[in-house]
Amino acid sequence: MLKKILIANRGEIALRVIRACRKLGVVSVAAFSDADAHLPFVREADEAHYLGPSPSAESYLRIDRLIDLAKTHGCEGIHPGYGFLAENAAFAKACEDAGIEFIGPDSGAIDRLGDKRHAKAVAEQAGVPVTPWVKCAGEADAETIKAVESIGFPVMIKPAAGGGGKGMHRADSLDDLKTLIPKAAREAKASFGDDALLVEKFLPAPRHIEVQIVADKHGTVLHFFERECSLQRRHQKLLEETPSPSLSPEQRKKICADAVAIAKAANYSNAGTCEFLFDEKAGTWYFCEVNTRLQVEHPVTEQVTGVDLVELQLRVASGEKLPLKQEQIKQNGHAIELRINSEDPFADFMPSLGYIEAFSPPQDEGVRVDAGYHTGDSVTQFYDSLMAKLIVHAADRKAATALALKALADFLVVGVATTIPFHMNLLQHPDVVAGKFDIHWVEKHMPELTKRGRSQEAAVIAALMEYRHLLKVRAAQGKAGELAFDPWSSSSLPRVR
Repeated sequence: MLKKILIANRGEIALRVIRACRKLGVVSVAAFSDADAHLPFVREADEAHYLGPSPSAESYLRIDRLIDLAKTHGCEGIHPGYGFLAENAAFAKACEDAGIEFIGPDSGAIDRLGDKRHAKAVAEQAGVPVTPWVKCAGEADAETIKAVESIGFPVMIKPAAGGGGKGMHRADSLDDLKTLIPKAAREAKASFGDDALLVEKFLPAPRHIEVQIVADKHGTVLHFFERECSLQRRHQKLLEETPSPSLSPEQRKKICADAVAIAKAANYSNAGTCEFLFDEKAGTWYFCEVNTRLQVEHPVTEQVTGVDLVELQLRVASGEKLPLKQEQIKQNGHAIELRINSEDPFADFMPSLGYIEAFSPPQDEGVRVDAGYHTGDSVTQFYDSLMAKLIVHAADRKAATALALKALADFLVVGVATTIPFHMNLLQHPDVVAGKFDIHWVEKHMPELTKRGRSQEAAVIAALMEYRHLLKVRAAQGKAGELAFDPWSSSSLPRVR
């Protein structure tokens, strides 16, 4: 087992890795920027060392600085988390060259699968269907136009590298294509340092199904079933759940087998996710891409399988064989994850920054909260808006939904706006209750989902009542100065939830 690792990330994922390290007796080392010096992951790590200024380009994206920190402090491995450098083949290669274990796939696998064009070729080699697609440079030249016309409009333009919806555009006509390809290339270059694109057939109403896999360095590849990730806004996932309400047992078995076949064809090791677009009406799916890292939504898989995926990552990186056989991995109950972002859903999801006056997550049985912030921390403009992940696990989907709604109502956040009221609307919509949605559903129903209702108003009042009680308790303890204001004063109310 690795004895000491550096965590090249921040917030809740850094804390998640720290917990797994503690479980295995691995010394955890946090790397932090100026903006993050106050956050919980810095305090919770066994060691914490300064990385650089707040902008990510000067800290969390500095490969040279991360390698230097790891070597200086005797770290045998580096866990990249997700985002930042997690899918960067150059970072993995730099670790390999420095004799440091990259806790993820090797640089060759990231090269083969991190580029969507190469990944599609691997899937085709494995006999897995892919959506019709063509390679594309930074402009709509005659060859590209001819190839795209053979596919037929509408099409989706995507960066070959990276993900998260950046640089993705739908083109419904040749004029759209000519306008959007250069735009997508510029965005891809700015986001991922690579302006290579691909253009693929746009499916009108697919669902987004992804399969979690973990492979060791001894040739074993296991799947940990699927996750339903169709509820998205601007290609960013909002809610993830497992099992998917759209798959039959036979379809589940086959799509998971396809994911394993892709991983084997790519000679993959460590954790990864194979993503598919599922045409529910036709009962067919197409390979989309591989995320060569741990996913934000991995906790729902952990809840239904009872397997610690980060522990497996550390064991695989240490050279161990996977301690499980496929038949031992079962789906038990239903799990849902909701991303609690510091955004205002009633103001077009505008980022909400500032001091967190109160942060009190729910603590019911079956509720898990992976949070990167506590009361007294500050949300800054330097990084993404994810504050916490609310995960619930119950006997079935109906029970999990009810538990999620209760947990959302009990989740107290004062000081910044969050997506909590949006999620309350989302979970109560009849289509979501019935499991009838696709990847375009949220955008079509946004006016309904961002309408503040009585339940949200009641939740705000309840939060303020709880906050008032907190003020009284702090005052009695002589700690009133730790809270900056009284929401019941004549001054304006704080932004709650």
